[in-house]
Amino acid sequence: MIDNLILGFQVALSWQTLMFCFVGVSIGMFIGVLPGVGPLAAISMLLPLTYYISPTDALIMLAGIYYGAQYGGSVASILLRLPGTASSAVICMDGYEMTKNGRPGAALFLSALASFIGGSIGILLMAGFAPALASFALRFGSQEYFLLMALGLVAASTLSEGSAVRGLAMVVLGVLLGIVGLDSTSGTMRFVYGQFELMDGVSLVASAMGLFGLSEILSNIGRSERPQPTQKVTLRSMVPTRQELRDSWPAIWRGSAIGSFFGTLPGTGSTIASFFSYATEKKVARNRARIGQGIVEGVAGPEAANNSAAQTAFIPTLTLGVPGDAVMALLLGAMIVHGVTPGPQMLSNTPEMFWGLVASFWLGNLILLIFNIPMVGLWVSMLRIPYRLLYPAILVLVVIGTYSIRYSVFDVYQLLAFGLLGYVLRLLAFPAAPLVLGLVLGPLMEENFRRSLMLSDGDFSTFVTRPISAVLFACILLVLLAQVVPLLMRLRNPKNKKKEA
Repeated sequence: MIDNLILGFQVALSWQTLMFCFVGVSIGMFIGVLPGVGPLAAISMLLPLTYYISPTDALIMLAGIYYGAQYGGSVASILLRLPGTASSAVICMDGYEMTKNGRPGAALFLSALASFIGGSIGILLMAGFAPALASFALRFGSQEYFLLMALGLVAASTLSEGSAVRGLAMVVLGVLLGIVGLDSTSGTMRFVYGQFELMDGVSLVASAMGLFGLSEILSNIGRSERPQPTQKVTLRSMVPTRQELRDSWPAIWRGSAIGSFFGTLPGTGSTIASFFSYATEKKVARNRARIGQGIVEGVAGPEAANNSAAQTAFIPTLTLGVPGDAVMALLLGAMIVHGVTPGPQMLSNTPEMFWGLVASFWLGNLILLIFNIPMVGLWVSMLRIPYRLLYPAILVLVVIGTYSIRYSVFDVYQLLAFGLLGYVLRLLAFPAAPLVLGLVLGPLMEENFRRSLMLSDGDFSTFVTRPISAVLFACILLVLLAQVVPLLMRLRNPKNKKKEA
């Protein structure tokens, strides 16, 4: 592992790669501070720019946006009770109370410290366990890969926010959109309806920009301006007391362990990890009776879980080729565009990319820790940008970014179509993230499914007769049963449902 990390730091410490890492984490912090934008929209908007740089630098920059947003997301949560990202929503409960109690600086300092420690623990686990997981994945055949991707989609849909049925419906829609275009086996065009621009399939960038960027603009048209921060944050006010430091350390370690566990599971991610950490602190924290009233455990624990999960989420994405959420799906798509195949072969075929990425994680977290504290005043001032100036600028970037991929007006039409679709999905409370997961994994699932049937002469039992595939198939059934059984019980007992309501 030491030799691999030395190789990684040789790649990550080159001036060009370090510059892209710095740019990525800085953009991520800025996006995280702005409520409602999020890393998904930022990565989708900047994805076309990565076509002109090396795959390693592109992946390092996009990954920096992702975990940089986890840092910045807590700033608005603590100061304004406006979570910059979904995973930082739980920090509003105690972080904003600390602000009202006159301790916003201490909350921001402990948030940055917990983020760095949680992220560092996640990086160590990734460096230690990713090769072992990749070696185990070499035993996977097309049957296992198909079922593993299916498990990731089912878990992502059932564990996402909102109804599990709606999440599954979005997964199915994404898979159907993913098979549009040229059939790689027969060479025939499917579902293009005379639009030859769809031969290469539905544009991932246009769909992501439309669903998350353009729909955000449409949803906020006419929205009143955000409240302005009233507390002035100074460096002196950011120093926590000794008691606050003593109380925060156990919460940081607990949160790091929880986040590392949930990050490695496809379909869970930072949001579930941070909420689970907060629930744990309500049970085991020394000051649990005051949780929700502005104590450090309610900030440090979820923030450590948030960032450790953000780092370990790369383990299944890079070693198995299975993204755990929509952001990982975009990063997976970026690698595929650059000709890099994620999976167990990545460590042997492109070790400099894998270990360079791991080393850049720690450098990026160190950059965030150094710059996050003195630049808090700058990030707070960013919150004063009015919506009438912010969203037109985002709209221009979205359109230019989509058009610059293939210089095709048809891609802009796709952007508009997915923007309207994303707006409608918001109104109907359908999650859009599972749709992107299905769009990315759909073609890969189809390829492995057809290959499995070709190898077995059309025998469907091949998916349950192999040991690993049988276990994965059983896991899929368990996840589905865990969602279906409570639904059937509620349908059979409507009176109990009314009483609960």
